[in-house]
Amino acid sequence: MRSTSLLRRLLSIKGTIVSGVEIEGGLLMVDVRPIWRRPRCSKCGRVHSGYDVLPQRLWRHLDFGGIQVFLRYAVRRVNCPDSGVVVERVPWNDETASRFTLDFEDQVAFLTQRSDKTTVGKLFRIAWETVGTIVERVVRRRRPGNPLEGLEYIGVDELSYRKGHRYLTLVTDLRTGKIVWGKEGKGADALAAFFDELGPEGRALIKIVAMDMGQAYISAAREAVPHAKIVFDRFHVQRLVSDAVDETRREEWRRLRAGPVGVDTDSIKHTRWALLKRSWNLTDSEGERLSALQKNNRRLYRAYLLKETFVETLDRRQVNVVEQRLNHWISWAVRARLPAFSTAAKTIRQHMHGILEYIRSGLSNGVVEGLNTKARLLTRRAYGFHSAGAVIAMIMLCCTGLDLQPVEKIA
Repeated sequence: MRSTSLLRRLLSIKGTIVSGVEIEGGLLMVDVRPIWRRPRCSKCGRVHSGYDVLPQRLWRHLDFGGIQVFLRYAVRRVNCPDSGVVVERVPWNDETASRFTLDFEDQVAFLTQRSDKTTVGKLFRIAWETVGTIVERVVRRRRPGNPLEGLEYIGVDELSYRKGHRYLTLVTDLRTGKIVWGKEGKGADALAAFFDELGPEGRALIKIVAMDMGQAYISAAREAVPHAKIVFDRFHVQRLVSDAVDETRREEWRRLRAGPVGVDTDSIKHTRWALLKRSWNLTDSEGERLSALQKNNRRLYRAYLLKETFVETLDRRQVNVVEQRLNHWISWAVRARLPAFSTAAKTIRQHMHGILEYIRSGLSNGVVEGLNTKARLLTRRAYGFHSAGAVIAMIMLCCTGLDLQPVEKIA
């Protein structure tokens, strides 16, 4: 078998002819050309008359036994009536800006889904930044269709990707559980950019927007999709009350420590987690601490009862019952003479409508929070990102449902 025939079978790139091979400086240079004779436009793919021929270019391919392989070809330019004078399309990569073959980029992206970029860069002998640009191209090429098409139920949340208040705004399709959009920044402007990109027809389809109780996101959603229902995530609503319990515990500790010498502070020691847990999840020792707390510190035990009552209310599924019980709870919290709960009650009253929409729809940002946790792990795996574009590319690679497989060639 001739060497060119062997290399053609090893490369296994459709539409490609191997015309020659040589070794230069320890690199394997493979001369290739498209199987078609007349050049095709890289934009529209149609055959057009040639314009001129550019100097030879190199495309990095997968290594052969540790030897770096490059495809070499003098690209022609075509005179396309629609696109003008552009370079021709080649079968080993459909993006003219890339200097890697499709197989090489797919293999890099597959390993980047499962390892850190530094390791991938060392394995393939490419720069850290190059891994990021390859990931961006693979995501753009492999994501099916328009990810913003047909969105009805979305979740919105922000992600801190770097110190110094560097944030991303991420939008998730609650039906598919996949991140569909990301942009640097947080607040009304970032979310407004998403709705602008969605367009009038896409905005008209939005039925529910799930989010936390940040006023900036609320304002942007109400302005862009006033017909959509805003759902406040249970995790953030319940966290308001849990934080109020913890703040009350700290206030009681400070009050007792500042009191007369000899005041017993042991009653509230080691009660933090017992106060935050559900009653059915308490250990025997934690139950004993709460029983002692009921006798020795009525204020703190009242805070615990407020928290338990609130959580039990959110467990119910009848909207009218939940609304009635929440109104009773707010009155109780205001009268309880606990400053932290008075503040939480005012916030809950202000956002009552969104909380009731959670009960009515059953939707929450639980999927979004899970994906954000995965995204945070990506930033830690990379020991941080220097740019928003790099972290967004990684998130789209790993959190959008792309199922990449290792490149396998059958000679």
